[in-house]
Amino acid sequence: MLKTLIASLLALTVFAGCIKGRDEVRCQYDACAVKATNAEIDSVRAYLAANNITDAIQHCSGVFYRITVAGTGAQPEPCSFIGASYTGRRVDGSVFDAGTFPQPYQLTALIRGWTNILPLVKTGGEVILYIPPSLGYGGREIRDANNNLVLAANSMLIFTVQLTSVQ
Repeated sequence: MLKTLIASLLALTVFAGCIKGRDEVRCQYDACAVKATNAEIDSVRAYLAANNITDAIQHCSGVFYRITVAGTGAQPEPCSFIGASYTGRRVDGSVFDAGTFPQPYQLTALIRGWTNILPLVKTGGEVILYIPPSLGYGGREIRDANNNLVLAANSMLIFTVQLTSVQ
């Protein structure tokens, strides 16, 4: 009986230490660790210049962005769960995807261009992202349920994102 009690107390102590350790662990994410190639960055710059977009800011990763509404609510970290409404466009301006997340998504589960830039916006804010291919879908082509090509591989992406919630 005493051995069982001691073993239980020891297990409880170890478990309590693990819980405390979890509280101290912060999200480990380096937004500048992966950078688009110079060719991709130059391609985004050329797009911006051709479309007279002069106020886009270049992030260290190579994503360009314009915060159109700063927002006033909570500001996410890369490992936060977010809600968002978005429209994704090709460089020709046509929409390839649009919607609202039906449930919050962890920001690090989304494409790197979003993970890098959305922490700069507060809830209620809106940002336009100009994402080089390697920070978007890369070499993957995107197809719909009927196997129709929605987005070619190595496409630059343009997203308008409204941050609706942060958890």
